[in-house]
Amino acid sequence: MLISSLQNPRVKDAVRLWDRRDRDRTGKTLIEGYRELLRALSNQFPVDELFHCPELFQGVNEPALIERFRQTGTQVFQTTPDVFRKMAYRDRPEGLLAVAPQQHRSLADIRLGPLPPLLIVAEAIEKPGNLGTMLRSADATGVDAVILCDRCTDLFNPNVVRASIGTLFSMTVAETTTTEAIAWLQARGVGVLAATPHAAQLYTDVDLTGPTAIVVGTEQHGLSEAWMAQAKIQVRIPMLGQADSLNVATATALLLYEAVRQRAAAGVPSSSRRS
Repeated sequence: MLISSLQNPRVKDAVRLWDRRDRDRTGKTLIEGYRELLRALSNQFPVDELFHCPELFQGVNEPALIERFRQTGTQVFQTTPDVFRKMAYRDRPEGLLAVAPQQHRSLADIRLGPLPPLLIVAEAIEKPGNLGTMLRSADATGVDAVILCDRCTDLFNPNVVRASIGTLFSMTVAETTTTEAIAWLQARGVGVLAATPHAAQLYTDVDLTGPTAIVVGTEQHGLSEAWMAQAKIQVRIPMLGQADSLNVATATALLLYEAVRQRAAAGVPSSSRRS
């Protein structure tokens, strides 16, 4: 089926999902781009509708991906370039966009194996791009799960999906409160690490080979008092210029890769998710 009218109801419904209120109301989101949709498919993330515009394709693999979605039962629609650009939220659309249901998880969905877990706890992250980039780093470093506490940004904001390049669909991301997260970590003996410019120790001088949750907060206010009180390990990242802090996503990546480095050096095997 070719959709050529900007007034098509499916087009209007997709455009409305740019707005968080409509995403919350419908429980749906947008997934745009080849890599993002490939990862959604590879991780069995359901997709209701897939729109494609061959004139905007940037490679040769799109038809095969579309056919795979069709075989899963996804409704597939071809559009004209004008219609696709109306729905797309990227400046340079790639010709693939889907409408999918949101899937929210809780702490009960996190499965930890016998090996020392590596977790991220993100408190009140405000910018979708930062959250998406953190998910991308979490996937790259084999993090067992990401815990979002007292969230500000919408986990299924299309810009989170975009910045994560689809790793949102490969990660276990649980949403909860600070109080519940602290109790959950305590019950499992997971140590809490917080980065603060006031710490005496450098992040490279502490042991990250045991069960560890790296806790990060907003750039403007940092971590809440509840998390700072809970953090038995406090570290600082050297700042040698005039800036007094790094972007939260950049700081998270540094801490994660230090944990990866230490664990590799100590011969700590990868978790089941990282194997």
